[in-house]
Amino acid sequence: MLEISVIIPVYNAAEFLEKAVQSALQFDEVREIILAEDGSTDQSLELCKKLASQNPKIWLYRHADNSNHGAGATRNLGMEKASSAFIAFLDSDDHYLPNRFDAEKELLKDPEIDGVFGALGVEYLSEKGKQEYEAKFNSSLLTTVQYAAEGKEVFRGLLGLTPKTFGTFFHLNTLTLRKSAVVQHNLRFNPDLRVHQDSDFIIKLAYFCHLKSGIIDKAVAIRGVHDNNRITKIIRYSKKYNERQYLLWDSLYKWSENLSLKSDEKEKFYLERKAFELSQKQGLKKLIGLASAVMTNPKILKTKYRFTFSHTNQS
Repeated sequence: MLEISVIIPVYNAAEFLEKAVQSALQFDEVREIILAEDGSTDQSLELCKKLASQNPKIWLYRHADNSNHGAGATRNLGMEKASSAFIAFLDSDDHYLPNRFDAEKELLKDPEIDGVFGALGVEYLSEKGKQEYEAKFNSSLLTTVQYAAEGKEVFRGLLGLTPKTFGTFFHLNTLTLRKSAVVQHNLRFNPDLRVHQDSDFIIKLAYFCHLKSGIIDKAVAIRGVHDNNRITKIIRYSKKYNERQYLLWDSLYKWSENLSLKSDEKEKFYLERKAFELSQKQGLKKLIGLASAVMTNPKILKTKYRFTFSHTNQS
C-alpha cells in the first residue's frame, strides 16, 4: 500500500480547513497530514491545534519565528517534515474526491515513475467568487491537460513545445510525488515568489522527474472558489499580472541557464522572461525595446505577454 504524507499550507483558512482535512483522512493510504501554519491572523492556528489533538495522523508545524512566509516557504516546511515515501499537496480551502489516489495505486508501483498528476474540478462557495472565476477562466470547470503523457513530454508540454496542445498547467492538489525524487534533485518551492511558486515548482519538477498523467478526464480534487481566492483577483495582462509573470519567468530563466536543454527550450525561457521584462517598461523605451527584441527574434510576439498597442500603454 502507498504511504502518503499530505501537506496542507494554512493561512487564514479557518472557514474551510476542517473540510480539507477530513477529505484527506478518508484514505487508508494517507499516513499523516501535515498542517504547515503560516502566521494566520484568524482562528486557523487554534483550529490546527484542535485537529492535531483529535487525530494522531495530524501534525502541526510552524515557521521558527511563527510569522508569515508565504505558500512556497510553507510547502517547503511541509516537505521537510514529511516522513512518508510519497507526498501530496492540498490547499486549505480545497478538498480531495474519493478517487484521488486511484491512479497512483497502480502507476506508482513502477519505480521509474516519480509522480502522478490528475484533473482538478471547481466548487463555487460564493456568488462573487463564481463571477470572478468565470470571468477569468471562461467558465472552465476542469483544470487538466489535453492528453495522456509522461516523462519529457510533460516538461515540453508545459512549455507549449509539443506538436499538439498539451495544456499549460496541472494543479498541485492533484500531484503525488515520490519523496526520494524530491530529495535527490533538491527540489523546493521558490520562497521569493509569493504567487506562481506552484508553476515554477511544477516546471522544474517535470524537467528532473519522470511524471505521468493519471486521471485527467474527471476531477480527483476540488478547488473551492470564494470571495478571497488570489487566483481570480489579478486581471490578465494588467500591470500586476505582468509583474508577477516576470518574476516567474525570471526565476525559471535563471534556473535554466546551466541546464542541458534543447535549443527551443532555452529559447522559451529567454523569450518569456524578455517579453515580461519589456512589459515593465513604458512609452518610447518600451517601443524601442520591443523593436530590438523583434529584430533579434520575432518569436517574442508569440509569448504569453500580449504585445498590443493597448497593453503597451497600460503596462
